[in-house]
Amino acid sequence: MQVRVTKTQTPGVMPKEKELGFGKVFTDHMLIVDWNEQIGWHDARIEPFGRISLHPASTVLHYGAEIFEGLKVYRRKDGGIQMFRPMENVKRMNRSAERMSLPQMPEKDMLNLIKKFVKLEERWVPKSFGTSLYLRPFMFGNDEALGVHAVKNATFMLIASPSGSYYAEGINPVSIMIESEDVRTVRGGTGYAKCGGNYAASTRAGERAAKKGYSQVLWLDGVERKYIEEVGAMNVMFKIDGEIVTPMLTGSILPGITRMSCIEALKSMGYKVSERLLSVDELLEALEWGKLEEAWGCGTAAVVSPIGKFAYGNKEYTVGEGKIGKVTKKLYDLLTGIQWGKKEDTFGWVYPIK
Repeated sequence: MQVRVTKTQTPGVMPKEKELGFGKVFTDHMLIVDWNEQIGWHDARIEPFGRISLHPASTVLHYGAEIFEGLKVYRRKDGGIQMFRPMENVKRMNRSAERMSLPQMPEKDMLNLIKKFVKLEERWVPKSFGTSLYLRPFMFGNDEALGVHAVKNATFMLIASPSGSYYAEGINPVSIMIESEDVRTVRGGTGYAKCGGNYAASTRAGERAAKKGYSQVLWLDGVERKYIEEVGAMNVMFKIDGEIVTPMLTGSILPGITRMSCIEALKSMGYKVSERLLSVDELLEALEWGKLEEAWGCGTAAVVSPIGKFAYGNKEYTVGEGKIGKVTKKLYDLLTGIQWGKKEDTFGWVYPIK
C-alpha cells in the first residue's frame, strides 16, 4: 500500500524522560487510511498530528463502532529500535474488527503501515530502560447517517506517544478488590475484542475500588458470577501449590499478547501451566490455606504487575508475604530484557525496525 507523506513544518520537542508519563505527549505525525465498501482501503497518508473532523451522525459517536490496539517500540542499548510481536497485535485487531463489523485490513499491509510510521517518528523513541514509544492504532465507523446497519465507511488511524517507565518508583505489589456487582463482559459479547465499550463499562467498578484504597478490581464472569476472568485491564495468573493457573479463553476474556508470551516463557522454564476455569471459591481457599504462592497481572503497559493483596467482602487476604514472587520477577526480567534488547530472544518475538 502506497503512503503519501506530508511532514510537519513545526516539529515538537521531546520532554525530559522523567516527565513523560503515559499518553500525554504525542509525536509529530498521524497515519490515516480510509475505507468504503465500494473500493476498499485507499488514500493512505501520514500527516501532521492534529484534530480530526467528524460528521455529528458518524456511526462511532452513536453506536460505538470502534476498536483499538496498543503496542510499543523499544530503544536498544546500541541505539536501534524494535517492536515486540507486532504481528500478534495486527491479528488481534482484525479479530476485533470482525466482531464489531468493521473492515479487516490485510495483515502485511497493516504491519508495513505501522513500520513506515515508526521509521518516520523514530526520534520520539526514548532511550532509558523502561521507557518506550507507545503506538495506538484504532479504527472507527463514520457513516454519516443514524440508521443501525453494517458499516459502509471507516477510518484506520495510528498515533504515538513517548511514554515513561511504568515502574518509575520500582516494581511493587498492588492491592486488588474482587468485584461482585459489575461485570466487564459476557460470553458471546465483545470481551475478546479490544473495543472502547469494554473499558467504559469497567470504569465504575474501578472507581469504587480506588475509593476504598485498592488499585484495581478482579473481574468475575458475567453468567455465574463465579469464575475469575481478568484483573483491571490485564490478564491474570496465579501460582497455586506449584501450578501456574490462568483463566481459559472463553470468549469473554481478551487474548493478551503478554499473556501468550508469559505462557510460552513459563513452559520453557519447566513450569506446569494450566488454562482452565478458576472459581473465586478455589482462589479464596488457596489463600486461606496458604497455597496461593504468587499472583500477577500481565499486559502491554505494565508487562507484569505483582499482586500482594486481595479483598473480598469485608475480608483481606495477603498473597505470600505481600512481596513480588520469584516466578513473577523471573517473568518480568525475561520479558523486559527481550523487549529492550538486554536478553537474547530465543523465542523469535523481536521485530527490529531497520
